[in-house]
Amino acid sequence: MDKMLVTSGRQLNGSVAVSGAKNAALPILFSTLLAEGEHTFGNVPVLKDIESTAELLQSLGCETIREGHTFKVQVAKLKSFEAHYDLVRKMRASILCLGPILAKYGEAVVSLPGGCAIGTRPIDLHLDAMKTLGAEIELKEGYVLAKAKKLKGATVFFEKTTVGGTENLMMAATLAEGETIIENAAKEPEIVDLANYLNKMGAKISGHGTSVIKITGVEKLTPARHDIMPDRIEAGTLLIAGAITSGEVEVTKCNPQDLEALILKMRDSGFRVDTTKNSMKVFPQRTWEAVDITTAPHPLFPTDLQAQFMALMTVAKGTSVITETVFENRFMHVNELMRLGADITPKTQVAVVRGRPDGLTAAPVMATDLRASASLVLAGLIAKGETLVNRIYHLDRGYENLELKLSNLGAQVKRVN
Repeated sequence: MDKMLVTSGRQLNGSVAVSGAKNAALPILFSTLLAEGEHTFGNVPVLKDIESTAELLQSLGCETIREGHTFKVQVAKLKSFEAHYDLVRKMRASILCLGPILAKYGEAVVSLPGGCAIGTRPIDLHLDAMKTLGAEIELKEGYVLAKAKKLKGATVFFEKTTVGGTENLMMAATLAEGETIIENAAKEPEIVDLANYLNKMGAKISGHGTSVIKITGVEKLTPARHDIMPDRIEAGTLLIAGAITSGEVEVTKCNPQDLEALILKMRDSGFRVDTTKNSMKVFPQRTWEAVDITTAPHPLFPTDLQAQFMALMTVAKGTSVITETVFENRFMHVNELMRLGADITPKTQVAVVRGRPDGLTAAPVMATDLRASASLVLAGLIAKGETLVNRIYHLDRGYENLELKLSNLGAQVKRVN
């Protein structure tokens, strides 16, 4: 099993380009199930989760072809309507095949999903939404059994904002009869990217990026071509990597407007961050102030950058309070940061971080999930000595060649077996 060896003492400097967004690519790849023919995508990252999605699509009867960062999906009439446990357990996003298969073929059998152990993340909101459109849902032996002769448009109000639920419902509603209105819809940029591709296929969607999305069902969708948006979480991670090493790092091929909450907090902390339309740059800062953050749905501070920002705060001046409101179990990286000498008091959904500007000390640590992996690598960049990050396979689910990108900026990072 691969591990990451991170040696401190290197200031990061230079320019680094961001890959395509995993969280946009996954629902868009599943949306291909709505239309037979060849779909073509650019800027698709090379990641484990993309491989898992390809395996699942192939098991359903699709053909997938990767040529560099171009990814093609050839969809014929599905040979199976079942997403098997052996494939779905690898990745929570697999539940996103439910809406397209159900809407296109009238039935779907999907295993209850797996993924990072950062909280319960129940899919009841997904299932209730499908029921509102007229689907019959049964849970049996770990599988979701869904049936509907023809989904019918309706108004769905999500009691809690859900990105996956919004995506699943939006895809299902494209082929439903009549108009569907999603209230309290998720507003993440990845939702917008999915809606843009669905509209390219012939869907009639408006309001994406706001809390109310309207979908008018159509009879048929057709394949199209689309470039996946840049990964805002990778962009934020790389920006923090430059900041934590007091370096000067320019992050290119990104959308800074998607990271306004992070940029604001970094500026509050004392960093100079300049932005253009598709790049952002952090400048050297020897010391920085502790600031508080509270995670929340977009456009507020993203939960997927909470662990990385916490690593930055472990060496800030003062005390920061980090509040996690999205997932109830997303402080598993705290104990590992404490192994590096961080002074953190974790509570149920709040962590009090007392900054240590004198720095951290290297130690072996273990990654518990995707974003925790990134936070430990970032902490290792400034922890005196060599930090060995175990279970780095989590990192490969969501970051394309992170060690190479950091190395090109001057970091001493290498993968070991």
